Amino acid sequence: MIPAKIDPISITTIREKGIESIVDWFDQHKESFYALGWSYFRSQRQMEELFYQTILKVYKEFPRFKNVTSFETWVTSIFINTCHELHEDRSLQALEESEQHKDLFKALDQLEEHVKEAMALTYIKGLSQEDAAQLLKVSMEEMKVLLFSGIQTLRKEMGYDPTFNGCREYRGYYINYLEGTLERSKKVALEIHIYHCQHCQEDLASLQEVMLTMSSFPEKMANFHVPSDFMKNVKARLAEKERQRQLKFKKRKRTGIVFAGVIALLIGIEVIAGSFSNLYYTWTEEDQELRAFLQQDIGERLDLEAESDGVKIKIKSAIADHVQTLIFYEIEDTAADNQYVMNYNDGVFVENEHEIMSREMFPRYYPPDLESNLNKGKKNVYQGKMSLMPLTSDKGTIKLQITRLQKLISNSNQKGINPYENIDFKTGEWNFEIPVTKQPAIEYALDEETEIEGIPVRFNKLILAPTATILQFGINHEQPEKRIDIINFDNLEVNNEKVKADRYGSFFMNPELDMNWIAFQAYFDPLYGKKPKKVNIQLKSAQLTVEDRKTVELDASKEYPQTLEYAGSTITIEKVEIGQPANIVISDREVENRAFESLNFNILGEEENENSSMEMEQEGVLVDKNGIKYDINERHFPFEEIEQPRYFFTVQNIRMHSNNPGEDVIPKWLEIYGYNTTKYLEDVVRISVK
Repeated sequence: MIPAKIDPISITTIREKGIESIVDWFDQHKESFYALGWSYFRSQRQMEELFYQTILKVYKEFPRFKNVTSFETWVTSIFINTCHELHEDRSLQALEESEQHKDLFKALDQLEEHVKEAMALTYIKGLSQEDAAQLLKVSMEEMKVLLFSGIQTLRKEMGYDPTFNGCREYRGYYINYLEGTLERSKKVALEIHIYHCQHCQEDLASLQEVMLTMSSFPEKMANFHVPSDFMKNVKARLAEKERQRQLKFKKRKRTGIVFAGVIALLIGIEVIAGSFSNLYYTWTEEDQELRAFLQQDIGERLDLEAESDGVKIKIKSAIADHVQTLIFYEIEDTAADNQYVMNYNDGVFVENEHEIMSREMFPRYYPPDLESNLNKGKKNVYQGKMSLMPLTSDKGTIKLQITRLQKLISNSNQKGINPYENIDFKTGEWNFEIPVTKQPAIEYALDEETEIEGIPVRFNKLILAPTATILQFGINHEQPEKRIDIINFDNLEVNNEKVKADRYGSFFMNPELDMNWIAFQAYFDPLYGKKPKKVNIQLKSAQLTVEDRKTVELDASKEYPQTLEYAGSTITIEKVEIGQPANIVISDREVENRAFESLNFNILGEEENENSSMEMEQEGVLVDKNGIKYDINERHFPFEEIEQPRYFFTVQNIRMHSNNPGEDVIPKWLEIYGYNTTKYLEDVVRISVK
């Protein structure tokens, strides 16, 4: 991957040369951006429109940008957002490309949209996985899944077997291992494993070939065909638009300054009048969550406004701590009965993010809430909150740029945002400078150890921040025969006050100083201002990996189905067929009282080192804590409403392919290493805080 270079561009250059300096910069970088844009469009008209609109946005916001070392990544975020806005219009035919590039973009077009974007940003544009994940608004784990899926498809285009045949429990390590970013303990475990596993060796070899091919692509951009009149046409369109843009920029208004001054004056009276602040915000702030912050003097009322194309956005307040920066906002459609929501990094950007915000913690996701009393009164107004990354210093000014809002949908079949169907957006230009003061967090040391399923777990620290309560804990992993992968909590009780846990569970931090322990942290609703004396931690479930080895001989000459007993269940081997490919079907359709959700296993051929590969198709069923089964293929699947779901694999259809043409594969052994399971917990850990 080509490292980012410092671009010779400055505010002084902009002042001297105007928009021409931005155009010159794009002219120098046009190959890589043209290639990235080509992964979305296939007509010169749309590519010109893409560059034209992106240059305007970059020029308008550039005076506020300071960190030149990350300028290209910042421009890329604007470029990608503009791609999304223009993506529906594909009316013209594609330009002529070289055969090499045709093959690549043809392969990329076979990918799902998010997968294609992940591949294009990482390997065509040359961004780091972390920067690409931020632009796509996904976690690093989701980013790895997207890249893994994309590389798997491209392997087929390069002539490799499209399936990964190595051990499933190690596949998630492949990309990070090849990029040298896999944590040490997992790296050692993988290297020990691949020394003995030919399938994983073959997976890594083909994967490395694809990644090397993709990683070298940015170096080939100098040969990418950009039409000779391309930038000339863009410049011609920019000349007239620049005069209109400057006029429009001067007309922007921001209201609410006088009202904010009045609020500051009234809050000052509280020093004399005692409880005025509580009464005042009870009268004037209907959002109960924001009201609680303001009544405790955490944050301040801002009421900053901007309007564009009939839609008015008001920033009501900003609450910051070391966990996140919460933006409370209100969006009003003054022309129609529509409700809109902000999505960070999807038309909503912090221009000075690299200057003032920490990248150590990712923004948290808060789904739209159309059922709250706040949003039931008016059909054209939506009040919500959005999470940004925390500040690096105690104070800062967030320069928030909004160019697109997503329309909310509410009907009998669907509520909130549907990410796949009927997506509608509102474009415009709303810009804010939001003053923020980071509030302190209070940390309390804990010293309590317990056991879950015989595995030691210790609770180390409780952190009370204004926007979240964080519990830090460690899990011992000395026992190879059983390990806890993750712990889920139900609630946390401090001084008889309960707060709910984040429904997405615990989060890996980093190894503790003691290498036999792994550190995690879990998030709960805020308890700020409480001095804990007694802490009760209500456990919910634990996800475990259990080692339980069993080897079963397979003989295609025998009659099937045949059964075997494993972990208290009866597993059926329904089919064993020699051939090219060989077929093996394993099932366990009875999930009631079953000890495991999935098996960790491998199929060996007649010779352990047989030159063959394996692919698998799986069926399963989702079951909640009460034993109720759900069809995950339903159109509107209510996953968020299911109580502690478990996904049980019921049928696994394995096909083994010989890499030697005309040679049959003879399945010989089924090796089961262990299984994955979820244990529901009712335990309460009680801790006294000194």
